[in-house]
Amino acid sequence: MIAATAIIHPNVKLGNDVVIEDFCIIGCPPMGVASGELETIIGDHSVIRSHTVIYAGNKIGNRFNTGHKANIRELNVIGDNVSIGTLSVVEHHVSIGTGARIHTQVFIPEYTVLEDEAWLGPNVVVTNARYPRSPNVKAELKGALIKKNAIVGANVTLLPGVIIGERALVGAGSVVVGDVDDYAVYVGNPAKFIKSIRDLPYGL
Repeated sequence: MIAATAIIHPNVKLGNDVVIEDFCIIGCPPMGVASGELETIIGDHSVIRSHTVIYAGNKIGNRFNTGHKANIRELNVIGDNVSIGTLSVVEHHVSIGTGARIHTQVFIPEYTVLEDEAWLGPNVVVTNARYPRSPNVKAELKGALIKKNAIVGANVTLLPGVIIGERALVGAGSVVVGDVDDYAVYVGNPAKFIKSIRDLPYGL
């Protein structure tokens, strides 16, 4: 089902049983690119909720869901069973693995990688510019790597280039300035190791 108020640009390929709600824009060309020049793919059984904008050149898997007013820039690769929440922003050249969950009002900048089943809580901010006003800032951008099954709690800030280890947990409100080990729990500003995730009540 495609709402009458949705705008679908040329060269958009929609899978089976895709729902696109009111006032969505799908395949929006980035600056300097003609409408339809980049192929945009959205997989089967996806639900794109109202006012979402998905730029051209995205390759998105099956059972993709957005909240309202999500903004997804161009040239990203997004796996199956991914959810991106209301008012979240995904910039360009981002890789998001299968089963990743991105909650409300999350910011994900260029060159960030989320592996399978990574989980970002509400209002997480990922950064990618270590020195934002430097002359070479665009050439030196480096997003975070959030590994498989890692959990990043609400209101966390990740500094450029940090690695969040596999099955790691970053506590709510933390500021991560360095790498987080696999299976580790980090909290605070700056975030520090406090225990293994194996010591938590729910274990692994």
